[in-house]
Amino acid sequence: MENIHEEDPLIANKVEPVPPPLSSPSTSAIVNHRKSCCSLDKNRPTLTGRNCSISQVRESWDRLFDEGYKADVEIHTDSDTIIHAHASILGIASPVFKSMFMSSTCKHHISINGVPSEAVRIFTRFLYSSCYQETEMEEHILSLLVLSHAFAVPQLKQECEYQLEHKLLNMENVVDVFQLAVLCDAPRLSIICQRFVLVCFKAAFSSPGWKAMRTSHPHIEKKLIESLRFENHRQKEKMRKMNERKVYLELYEAMEALVHICRDRRRPIGEQDQEPCRYEANKGLESLLQHFCGCKLRVLGGCPHCKRMKQLLELHSRICADSDVCRVPLCKRLKQKMMKEKKKKKKNKDEMKWKILVRKIMRTKSITGAPYFTLALS
Repeated sequence: MENIHEEDPLIANKVEPVPPPLSSPSTSAIVNHRKSCCSLDKNRPTLTGRNCSISQVRESWDRLFDEGYKADVEIHTDSDTIIHAHASILGIASPVFKSMFMSSTCKHHISINGVPSEAVRIFTRFLYSSCYQETEMEEHILSLLVLSHAFAVPQLKQECEYQLEHKLLNMENVVDVFQLAVLCDAPRLSIICQRFVLVCFKAAFSSPGWKAMRTSHPHIEKKLIESLRFENHRQKEKMRKMNERKVYLELYEAMEALVHICRDRRRPIGEQDQEPCRYEANKGLESLLQHFCGCKLRVLGGCPHCKRMKQLLELHSRICADSDVCRVPLCKRLKQKMMKEKKKKKKNKDEMKWKILVRKIMRTKSITGAPYFTLALS
């Protein structure tokens, strides 16, 4: 797994994954539906008015399911448990059931395998009254997500996604939930699980759910690994750009400090009557400028400090708006040299680098909101 953290150029242009909005119906409709889904709690308070009528209707549907009055459907589960239901109700709640009951047979026998029989019972009860118990939902939520997707019951599917996203998602089940989200076409839930795994990758990678996923669905494992590689690449690019922007901003501030030094003809450092300067780069720039003016090695090109100062002066000349009145040393001379090369249309790699540097410095200044001070001196 060592190569997971290496940058992959093929994913450099990807965009950070963002959870899509909840599928139709709208979010407000889902909230209203959740409010209408009641918990089957025997100790719930007494309802009055319209709420009382709704409660009585739901209790009637629950009785119809529990008693199986004139049931014409037998649902067989893995544990040989038979659940009695009504074809008309199941057909109205699920288009999959409706297509299964198209025949005119008086008694329908269907089998639902691969999930616990208790989960099938909870799922069938929900088709009658849109109700569930919180404890049962927590215990069988993964099975209910599968059943709601398999039988096209969007209300229950959205409820399962909501419960997993806000309450029931944890390190123990996140890998399993991610697999089911991919297989059950729940893109928002899959992206949320993906982010959860990326934050706690080491723990998720060593979990039993990951080992099972590697055996049953290797393509899903590959998708997670690619997401991790992309996330690492994105974080490195973010840090690189932040550091680069910091350097450009420091260069811009150095140019402003250089203008400030030459314009105000600041007194030697350390004098008591001098007001404190707002430019942090002033102290170093003053010393460097004094060294540049008196250095004897500068003519021979052997002083690294003078080379650095000359680069700052050339950068200033390219940013300066009016070199004719500028008091910064060599500003006018360097500007004239640059204009001569421009008239000759001489293609120089160094010239292109200077242009790019100036453009990035000015862009960084505008992005970061640094205060603008004119670099032309009068």
